[in-house]
Amino acid sequence: MSVSAPSIFMLNVTGQVESGKFIEGDNLYFSYCFTSGQDWEAISGLEECISQITRRSDDERQIFTWNFPIDITFKSTNPFGWPQLVLSIYGTDIFGNEVVMGYTACHLPLAPGKHTRKLTTFVPESASTIQKFMAWLTGRRPEFVDPKLIAQGRGREVTRVRSQGEVTVSFNVMMKDFAKLGYDCGAPPRTPYFDVPVQNVKGPVLSGAGHSEA
Repeated sequence: MSVSAPSIFMLNVTGQVESGKFIEGDNLYFSYCFTSGQDWEAISGLEECISQITRRSDDERQIFTWNFPIDITFKSTNPFGWPQLVLSIYGTDIFGNEVVMGYTACHLPLAPGKHTRKLTTFVPESASTIQKFMAWLTGRRPEFVDPKLIAQGRGREVTRVRSQGEVTVSFNVMMKDFAKLGYDCGAPPRTPYFDVPVQNVKGPVLSGAGHSEA
């Protein structure tokens, strides 16, 4: 009896949003969501969620620790529109107003295994100095109506932003039936720099050794 070839592949991602570093604000929490192409479908797990509130640590690190879990499984027939994780961080300013502290997004890792990402966050800027002062005074800072906008290229060129903070996220990735459909998603080499053949070097190149002999 012949076994039919698979028509879809599956991507399972677990992990956690570990911590964040922000100069301003306190009592931070975040919401996350996933965005992907039309051929992708989430078949298990949460596509959107809100974390608990955490306070700044009292030690010299001054970090915010969430350790909030992520667990989702996608299926697709086309790698185009590879899923992205979008984070929106909120907290309180010096006046006690709840404001956005940062946005960030990243593609889910393209290879199986464990991965850690340090994501720089940013916030939208007001169009004028007066608007910026009023936003600071009233606590109503500019926000994106749809956070998924930051994972798209369209319309980003007209948006003024500034960097603010950093978030650490860890991923554990499992893939199914990618190779059967002709996609090579093997683990990346441990020393990719030295495994790349060196060009325009006299003498034979020792692949993986990181040097050459005359």
